[in-house]
Amino acid sequence: MKSKIMPSLVLTIICAAAALLLVFAYELTKENIAEQKTIRFNKSVEALFGDTECTLIDNNFGENSILAIAVTPDKKTAIQVSADGYSKGGINILVGIDENGTVSGIEFVSLGETPGLGTKIRDNEDFRRQFYGASAPDVQIDTISGATFSSKGLKNAVDTALKVYSENKEVILNGR
Repeated sequence: MKSKIMPSLVLTIICAAAALLLVFAYELTKENIAEQKTIRFNKSVEALFGDTECTLIDNNFGENSILAIAVTPDKKTAIQVSADGYSKGGINILVGIDENGTVSGIEFVSLGETPGLGTKIRDNEDFRRQFYGASAPDVQIDTISGATFSSKGLKNAVDTALKVYSENKEVILNGR
């Protein structure tokens, strides 16, 4: 009887210890991770609009793929969107929208697409320029050969940002 209970008891103790270590590691690193995300977000906003202050809006307007929205004093907006490319949630970008409501830039916060294929959407400046000047969702683009899923994912991310911006422009620009 003891030989049947002992392995289960040992395994339970090992699992409990591992769970406690994971909780401890999470608590120890969660503030640093949040700080690093904020730094990465601010650097991306700075790359879009230069050195400027911005107000974060605590509202995703019902779109789960919207991670953050920031507005500058001169009414430029940066919308952080996460989208699926070839990998789920692999595209994390900031879409810069100028004071006229048109896309003025795209900055990558992170990109988890296949190196050499999906990463072409970041590396190919001509591809990204197709979105510049767009002011409404459903932008027509030419996809990158070999990176079709990633190209469509970036298009969906930009379309989502433009849709949220156009539907909620007044609220966003008023900083609410």
